[in-house]
Amino acid sequence: MSSKRFADYLEVCNRFPAVAIWLLVCGALIFVMVLLGGVTRLTDSGLSMVDWHFAGGLPPATEGEWKDAFEDYKEFPEYIQLRSSLTLDEFKRIYWFEYLHRTLGRVIGIIYAAPFLFFVATKRVRGWLTVKLSLVLCLGVLQGLLGWFMVQSGLVDKPHVDHYRLMAHLGLAVILYGCVVWLTIDTLVSRKRLYWPSRGSLALVALIFITILSGALVAGLDAGFAYNTFPLMNGQLVPNGLIELYPWYMNFTENIITVQFEHRLLGMLLTVFVIGQWLVRCRRPWRYRVFHLLPVIVCIQMGLGIFTLLFFVPVQLAIAHQAGALVLLTIALVVAHATTRVNVFRSGKNIGKISSTVRSH
Repeated sequence: MSSKRFADYLEVCNRFPAVAIWLLVCGALIFVMVLLGGVTRLTDSGLSMVDWHFAGGLPPATEGEWKDAFEDYKEFPEYIQLRSSLTLDEFKRIYWFEYLHRTLGRVIGIIYAAPFLFFVATKRVRGWLTVKLSLVLCLGVLQGLLGWFMVQSGLVDKPHVDHYRLMAHLGLAVILYGCVVWLTIDTLVSRKRLYWPSRGSLALVALIFITILSGALVAGLDAGFAYNTFPLMNGQLVPNGLIELYPWYMNFTENIITVQFEHRLLGMLLTVFVIGQWLVRCRRPWRYRVFHLLPVIVCIQMGLGIFTLLFFVPVQLAIAHQAGALVLLTIALVVAHATTRVNVFRSGKNIGKISSTVRSH
């Protein structure tokens, strides 16, 4: 990149340095939030806090307060049906995971809302960017309510959160993360989106998202603890019992065998799709350096998924697998943004065009 082009690029970026940094921080925090939610799920900590007040929300500080919290927990199905032998020290451990998860959600809300109001008041953001950021704020509020709704499902009769609500909670978190990543790139590159990304890049983002939702069903039904072999399931490539439930479509979300099988299938399909897209695009005269990361990351992600299954879902590997999904989604979003017809990633000539557009405004 020539010095003039680099200067033009910096001119575009310097229009929104504070906003870009703010969005990067929010995106990183949401990334951590998703992983912490995974830890909470894998350690069965999500139902340890049976009460949550919006005001205050301080954890137990004295031994007496811990005993009171533990006694409250004992009145609910998880303790009665599954954990009647749980000790106070073990309760503290699962309580802290859930407490940190909920507290981080509050922190993200404050870190997003307060600077957003400041940027709007000082006109650092305006127009459609304000509308988009407002929609993200609304999604964040909805995500908090959905988290509460999910937890409530495990405090009534069954000692497990509803797996549909879990999938919706994770799915909305991923959508939030994707929106923040997209707006971060959009802010650094241009104030307007003039064209849609290529169909292939949109299909890739959609396939990653569907695979993540499938993984949420696996987690919600504890399907990862069944058939811990690969590539065969119970000695078969296509296991028996895939369509046991009636009506037939319930198998895709209720049948543990089918849920694990479809997640395996989606993972392999995603790997083949990424490698195929990479081979096709490498033959064209234009290339994106970031695109070359996709086949590497998807193969690592596939390997993490296989080893997570083979080693009976250890927390460390499962969280690494979840992190890999978000990294893959991030790169796919960068590629999708790069495949729009007006952007700085595809051609250095566009940098000057965008710079001229910014100056004209």
